[in-house]
Amino acid sequence: MNPIDKSIVQPALDSFLNREVYLHLETTNGAYAVHSQESSMTVGAYIRNGLISFKRGVITGDGPYRVGLKLELGWVYAEGLTDFEMDQEGQLLLAGHDQEGRLAVALELSFYPFDL
Repeated sequence: MNPIDKSIVQPALDSFLNREVYLHLETTNGAYAVHSQESSMTVGAYIRNGLISFKRGVITGDGPYRVGLKLELGWVYAEGLTDFEMDQEGQLLLAGHDQEGRLAVALELSFYPFDL
């Protein structure tokens, strides 16, 4: 993965506009980012192969970044993104890693279902 470059990621987001796409979104401070403080609460969210269509996609911030996808009846939102990759199949992979390189958030878009 490479550090996010908004001038590359924004056009990549735009390529998915108004089309049915598969979404992978996960956040965690648990299994991937175990913390040593016993008082820390483990939280996370996960969706894989959610089929969505969005009419607006925006990347904002100066790093870490935020991405919002405007759906017909709401938003999908991810914050803390640091890295990206666009693979050969056209999948856009966005991830947020902490200072130690642990995954904290991932947002991925694809025209085809993700492997299970």
